[in-house]
Amino acid sequence: MLVPFVSFLPMEHELKKELEEAFKGVFQSSWYIKGREDEEFEKNFAKYIGANYCIGCGNGLDSLMLGLKALKIGMGDEVLVPSNTYIATALAVTYTGAVPVFVEPDIRTFNISPDKIEEKITDKTKAIMPVHLYGQPCDMDAVMDIARQYNLLVIEDCAQAHGATYKGKKVGSFGNAAGFSFYPGKNLGALGDAGAAITNDKDVAEKIRALGNYGSDYKYHHIYLGNNSRLDEMQAAFLNVKLSHLDRMNAERQRIAKRYLQEIQNPKIILPYVIDDVEPVWHIFAIRCKERDALETYLNDKGIGTNKHYPIPMHLQQAYASLGYKKGDLPIAEEISATELSLPMYYGMTETEIDHVIHTINAF
Repeated sequence: MLVPFVSFLPMEHELKKELEEAFKGVFQSSWYIKGREDEEFEKNFAKYIGANYCIGCGNGLDSLMLGLKALKIGMGDEVLVPSNTYIATALAVTYTGAVPVFVEPDIRTFNISPDKIEEKITDKTKAIMPVHLYGQPCDMDAVMDIARQYNLLVIEDCAQAHGATYKGKKVGSFGNAAGFSFYPGKNLGALGDAGAAITNDKDVAEKIRALGNYGSDYKYHHIYLGNNSRLDEMQAAFLNVKLSHLDRMNAERQRIAKRYLQEIQNPKIILPYVIDDVEPVWHIFAIRCKERDALETYLNDKGIGTNKHYPIPMHLQQAYASLGYKKGDLPIAEEISATELSLPMYYGMTETEIDHVIHTINAF
């Protein structure tokens, strides 16, 4: 039996008619940038997250970068980011002129460890960027407490956590700003690149919007050295369709994850740990195994697709060689990179496919 790592086909088949109608609506309007669909999605997504403002962007990286810039993060500043995440988190900091400082994660949850944050704070530290990695909410009470104690800003990276909650509140609603990616593979995915920034601060929202529109507050009037990063009408229309189904589709991921957590019982497998009072949305179901590479080969040979998130930790990427990190500097991140394996997780997995994954892993 073949079980892909991810498949969009069940969702796309189910939503085909709605998505086609959304396409027709935009096409017939002949309006493709900064129009009614964008306004509608921004209003709907802000309400969904429980925030005051949503600003559509070209992609998730830009949503973080524009949020940082709007909060006046720049040259000479340091921003604390987790040492195991996708490179977009660190690039968002770099593109402001600031320096990403890598903080070790909690090896159980893969998220930034509050116990490791304070030792990285210097007089140059201006912000913390927690990443709700794999759809697992960070310990936001602890992060926010540290931020208040040291007068730091908080920018949440929610690229993988659409709809995840911490103590009943959706992630993205805690910090000074937050960034979301709507890359097609996300729980809430566009049919191309797209993103959004979230904030409760009107001034920050207005600055993010201007920065993403060539630094313009109104046409041909430019108050900042901005970027071109706007959510186009077609992607906004698709996202409006998918947003109305997000909770239902997240619930299906949660059901699959529950089966994995309860039924994978191989002692070689370390299952993800979920902290109290959170609801993950399981963008990725990440396990750890000391024999990761052998397990990956075994599963692939049995027709089960896998992925590694992420095989080279951030501080050892060539792109960040100038920061001077070397192997062994961040051992927890390195351990995760060497042992993490992501299992199939997507809306529309059949019971037979889930059974095959579980039984095959248990037989390893």
